[in-house]
Amino acid sequence: MLSVLRVHLPSDIPIAGCDLLPYVLLRRPDSTITTDDVPESSPVDGYHLRCRWYRIQSDKRVAVCSVHPSEAATLQCLGCVKGKLPVAKSYHCSPKCFADAWRHHQVMHARAASCPQENGAEEDEPHLGHFNSGSVGGIEGALIGGNVLSNGSVFSSPARTSGSMDQVANGDTWYEVGRGKTYTPTADDVGHVLKLECMAVDSSTGLAIAAASTVLTSRVIPAPSPTPRRLIPVNSLDGPLGLEMEGRIAAPGTFTVLSYNVLADLYATSDMYSYCPPWALSWAYRRQNLLREIVQYRADILCLQEVQSDHFEEFFSPELEKHGYAAVYKKKTAEVYTGTVYAIDGCATFYRRDRFSLVKKYEVEFNKAAQSLSEALVPSATKKAALSRLLKDNVALIVVLEARESGSTVDGQSATGKRGQLLCVANTHIHANPELKDVKLWQVHTLLKGLEKIAASADIPMLVAGDFNSVPTSAPHSLLATGRVDAAHPDLATDPLGILRPPSKLCHSLPLMSAYSAFGRLNGVGPTLDRQKRRMDSSSDEPFFTNCTRDFLGTLDYIFYTADSLGVESLLELLDEESLRKDTALPSPEWSSDHIALLAEFRWLRLDHENQSGRDPFPSLQREGGRLRT
Repeated sequence: MLSVLRVHLPSDIPIAGCDLLPYVLLRRPDSTITTDDVPESSPVDGYHLRCRWYRIQSDKRVAVCSVHPSEAATLQCLGCVKGKLPVAKSYHCSPKCFADAWRHHQVMHARAASCPQENGAEEDEPHLGHFNSGSVGGIEGALIGGNVLSNGSVFSSPARTSGSMDQVANGDTWYEVGRGKTYTPTADDVGHVLKLECMAVDSSTGLAIAAASTVLTSRVIPAPSPTPRRLIPVNSLDGPLGLEMEGRIAAPGTFTVLSYNVLADLYATSDMYSYCPPWALSWAYRRQNLLREIVQYRADILCLQEVQSDHFEEFFSPELEKHGYAAVYKKKTAEVYTGTVYAIDGCATFYRRDRFSLVKKYEVEFNKAAQSLSEALVPSATKKAALSRLLKDNVALIVVLEARESGSTVDGQSATGKRGQLLCVANTHIHANPELKDVKLWQVHTLLKGLEKIAASADIPMLVAGDFNSVPTSAPHSLLATGRVDAAHPDLATDPLGILRPPSKLCHSLPLMSAYSAFGRLNGVGPTLDRQKRRMDSSSDEPFFTNCTRDFLGTLDYIFYTADSLGVESLLELLDEESLRKDTALPSPEWSSDHIALLAEFRWLRLDHENQSGRDPFPSLQREGGRLRT
């Protein structure tokens, strides 16, 4: 017979909108053990697995803390209520939680006051009945209901029911809400406990052959979401507001580029991020948040790093295709053992099919470049040392895109027979080990030399984006931003293989400039500019941080552009540290990665008329050995 040996949920905290996929261990009739599903449509020896999901229904509904969503709310921010901000963001579980988040609330209140028409309570949120208003540690807040009820309930209004009553046991009423192994909690489930029942069933009679195995969850929590970020025009920073991303249409002659390290699931472990709650690290939760965030930016080009290969095939590519994106992907050259399976991540570049078409792509494998370099080293002992130090699995993905003009055909050809504007986009993830400064610099230099080859073949605008794992003023950043590395730079002291000598060779001729340095270079006045400048490091004209963990806060991610052919129109506003450090978990579980997304809007400064004839702009360019050669 078929029998259920074990039922387990990866996390006991379910999140609205995130699939619940239980681990069900079965013994087949032939005594083999499996975790495969045995549905009614495919029975095994006349038996199948039946799964049912239930929700406990009571006359009380629980509001949850906006910072600690696994905790019931006990007080509410009156400033949010008066400002008609989303109700869910006003709740807190304790006076300390409220006090810690007060600076963040002040920012939300100021924004609500400056643009009241954008606010409004979220639909389907319970409204407060009675509360004791006053101050909490000098902060305008209110205790919900005057005190917390013994059962944790904070509302007296009946909750809505959407399932059919199926069971009554121990005074609890259970409503069936789902059939099948997987269930996705809905907004109706928020604040309620779920139950999963799994049982082996005789397919001929439809009767269970053994008692059901059950597992209970904790209360369903709403999916936390960060406050939306706005696009800030760099030429009109004297206004109080930026531009909302939703419904925004790109201006003629402009396009937007997003760079985002999405944190591959194989690295999002509890060992690495012990300060984050397990539910916030789960891929089911993070993928939902990542997709929502990426799509809302409406970027024309997406440069994503740490995209796990299976997630690219099964999630990112098909989901973003629904939103009009085509994709190019390059995975790293070495898999990582995750404890159960081998997995690998890489760089993915997406582009909107209605804005661009793909002309060419180049894959840069730094391992192949390292092997070529080691061949030139003597003696053999030096070759071995070079390979041991330089063989890392990092890659870069370079695509040449052609802008689609209005009325162009599928292949980009316009009605006049001319081709669209060309653009070269490099997307990379440089090695992370801070001790290997020479490897980082060598990888960046190798990439730039490849891009110089492209520039020599076709003089077109270029973007270089990604996670460079290098802070501002480091040697890789100096090389990118200034085109050279000073011979006295301290990073050059780490060069055991002599691959960085002479320092004069560490240069490039591309007129690159960091997009976000546009904020630092402006001298205007106004609240928006002041707010953004407070989030910039004046010594480097770069953001104070793009990466936030418990042990590190700094800038590792950049978007560089060729300043002779592109100009920065607007930038996605930077986050302040308080937005991420609202909790002892750093970053806040609201965010889905330890990096923040960077987005820049560019304007074409010139058109490359010599590339408008329809000919191949790269007749002599070939890819060889992982490096670009003419």
